[in-house]
Amino acid sequence: MTEVAVVHTNETDSTLAGKKLGCEIKAKISGNPDALIVFASPLYDFKLLLRNIAAQCNPAHMLGCSSAGEFSSATPQEGSACALAFKSSDMVFSVGVARNLSSDRKQAAQSITDSFNGLDDQTYAYRTAMVLTDALAGFADSLIEEITLSTSGMYQLFGGGAGDDAQFKRTHIFYGEDAITDAAVALEILSNKPIGIGVQHGWEPASAAMRVTEVDGKRLISVNAVPAIEAFQAHAEATGQILDLEKPTAFFLSNVIGIEDQGAYRLRVPLTTNTKGEVFCAAEIPSGSIIYIMRTSCVCSAEAAAQATKTALAQLEDHRPKTAIFFDCVATRLRTGQDFGLELGKLDDLLSPATYVGCNTYGQIARAEGQFGGFHNCTAVIGIFPE
Repeated sequence: MTEVAVVHTNETDSTLAGKKLGCEIKAKISGNPDALIVFASPLYDFKLLLRNIAAQCNPAHMLGCSSAGEFSSATPQEGSACALAFKSSDMVFSVGVARNLSSDRKQAAQSITDSFNGLDDQTYAYRTAMVLTDALAGFADSLIEEITLSTSGMYQLFGGGAGDDAQFKRTHIFYGEDAITDAAVALEILSNKPIGIGVQHGWEPASAAMRVTEVDGKRLISVNAVPAIEAFQAHAEATGQILDLEKPTAFFLSNVIGIEDQGAYRLRVPLTTNTKGEVFCAAEIPSGSIIYIMRTSCVCSAEAAAQATKTALAQLEDHRPKTAIFFDCVATRLRTGQDFGLELGKLDDLLSPATYVGCNTYGQIARAEGQFGGFHNCTAVIGIFPE
């Protein structure tokens, strides 16, 4: 049997918000939670928030991250905090943490997976891990690859990169009552019932294929041997759009980069440019990769969230959904505005009466059989837990 509690508050006082969330969790489940996941806006004093949550409901494991928009069961908010608590006889949880992420991804992955029980314990048929990372520290793609290697590919993965309300200055990972940077955390979930994972973005190529000829991590220097910004300028002219180099955000949010990857496209959001014509992106782009400038619409984004949800539901086999965790990009929320509610409406229609919780992130993580995996931008990722 699995009990869940989904709670949400827009109380801005960190102490009061923590007490409110913790008390509501305590009231909704019997006993202390086995695992508690928290997403919170950077307006909070995280240590106060987490300390007061824990004081009220005493979870065995608590983790989470700062976010850039929070939601629970079709209630999107900014400047709020939400949480999902589990009490389950069907699932076993553990939490692993990695510090100094930017210096050594292999060691970071090892630090996380050292806490995983399912590598040696064959009692449970299904192994899943929800991974949350400080996306501003970079190297998220590399971390996911290293976790996959460290676990010999036995785990399906989903999760996201911490946010800070689109300030792009400092993001935090929650581990117990600590809020840390340059870090990643993972919740191991062992179960004998399947947990469904779905990933979809709804974007399609709108330009000709281009090759990345020079790149330095997140800094896209040249495409087809010319300054990267020239590719965007040419696309803006060809499509009748306006690209203001002083304020390029509006254009970039609607014209993201798609990296060709085995017939699919991993997305990267361009953020800024400089006088050299370089384009700085939200995540790394591999040198020599084939890229496109992509297009979508609010309707396509909502349909992508629906398709991701349907894919995850199908993996539950004969089990009904109990709850879900949903991640989508802050860039999607900024681009769609109030229409972001269309995505959550699709989830609500497909999952009801099951509840869900989630947040807008600086990147989304997915690694599941039969779906394109890795670290993404502008992509809907959902993990669904069965009754």
